[in-house]
Amino acid sequence: MAASISVAKVEVKDIRFPTSLEQHGSDAMHTDPDYSCAYIIITTNAEDGICGHGLTFTIGRGTEIVVAAVKALAQFVVEKKLSDIFDNFADFYRQLTSEPQLRWIGPEKGVIQLATAAILNALWDLWAKREGKPLWKLLADMEPQQLVNCIDFRYITDALTKKEALEILQNNQATKSEREKNLLQDGYQAYTTSTAWLGYTDEVLLQRCRKALSEGWTKFKMKVGADLQDDIHRAELLRKEIGYDKTLMMDANQRWGVEETIQWMSHLARFKPLWIEEPTSPDDVLGHATISKAMKPFGIGVATGEHCQNRVMFKQFLQASALQYCQIDSCRVGSVNELLSIILMAKKFDVPVCPHAGGVSLCELVQHISMFDYLCVSATKENRVIEYVDHLHEHAKYPVIMKNTCYIPPKEPGYNTELKAETLRDYEYPNGQVWQDLIREGKISL
Repeated sequence: MAASISVAKVEVKDIRFPTSLEQHGSDAMHTDPDYSCAYIIITTNAEDGICGHGLTFTIGRGTEIVVAAVKALAQFVVEKKLSDIFDNFADFYRQLTSEPQLRWIGPEKGVIQLATAAILNALWDLWAKREGKPLWKLLADMEPQQLVNCIDFRYITDALTKKEALEILQNNQATKSEREKNLLQDGYQAYTTSTAWLGYTDEVLLQRCRKALSEGWTKFKMKVGADLQDDIHRAELLRKEIGYDKTLMMDANQRWGVEETIQWMSHLARFKPLWIEEPTSPDDVLGHATISKAMKPFGIGVATGEHCQNRVMFKQFLQASALQYCQIDSCRVGSVNELLSIILMAKKFDVPVCPHAGGVSLCELVQHISMFDYLCVSATKENRVIEYVDHLHEHAKYPVIMKNTCYIPPKEPGYNTELKAETLRDYEYPNGQVWQDLIREGKISL
């Protein structure tokens, strides 16, 4: 990479979609989400016009706060040479997350970490585009030492050292090409959440479930947690449609306390869910450990990580045996840099990584991470699956490709983060045409 290329500008937009109007994405805690993102465009001084696009996912109100945080961090990115960023990415990561004053409103969590993820996602997209590779291939082609040089190991060496990470990556080098052929041929298995959002009527749930079955889906997730009798009713509907030869997961989206989880799930255990997802506060490591122990006799695992704040929290969940499925998110923690550390820790603790997706472009992003995990870290697809939600892909410049309910590896250079130009124009909040039309029609008010 030319040493003279540097970041010229960081632009950020507030992009929102009115998904709450049809109850898409609704769950026990987030009853009216408008899927949204703080959207980043990074331009350089290079004449080739290659830009990095990145985002972090939000659900409406509050996106403007993330936008403000991005603007606060952008000053530490502009004028940086790309070689200074990418040659030892861990150093740059630490500079950004440890800025002496801004870290006070983190550190490495909350709004400031969401903003960090957006910027870093754009930088990874830029790097992959400049190398002419999709991100999963960029990562897979890196030497193990180059990969560990992207990771900040501060706070996690009691669980994973740089030496251990290097050994894991080196152990899988010899057989990587064989797995890449398999990945290109078969893709990566997905499950669907699009059939059973909490706000859907029975009619809509059954209609969507039957459509999914006709498309070959074998793994389904339903939202639970608002009303026990309704959960039982909807689980009965789903199991009647899909049978017990297919997989069912349940997601409470942080609705319950620890004892409430155990009691509630004792009533839902007869539907044989593979896991209960985010049953309680996403910060309650010991609570999840208690729930995990209580669910074991039922054969139910605990999945969490969608709202896990950083690698330190994941470290503790893994050390405490508090999760059986590690649900990384491409926009919650510090982008690929931090995801690499989490995936490597999960490998050491023998916990499968099953990413959270959906939202705005989360499916597009996280597919790259699971594919890298398979190629370079876990070396298996067993007990691993990526969430799939059928929302908003039409707005992606390079949307996911699904075949036989599997993610097919993307071929376009970059991180698949780029949204279409007309989407950025029409859905920018609050002045985009879509939002102005909804205001005029009286469907929403600011």
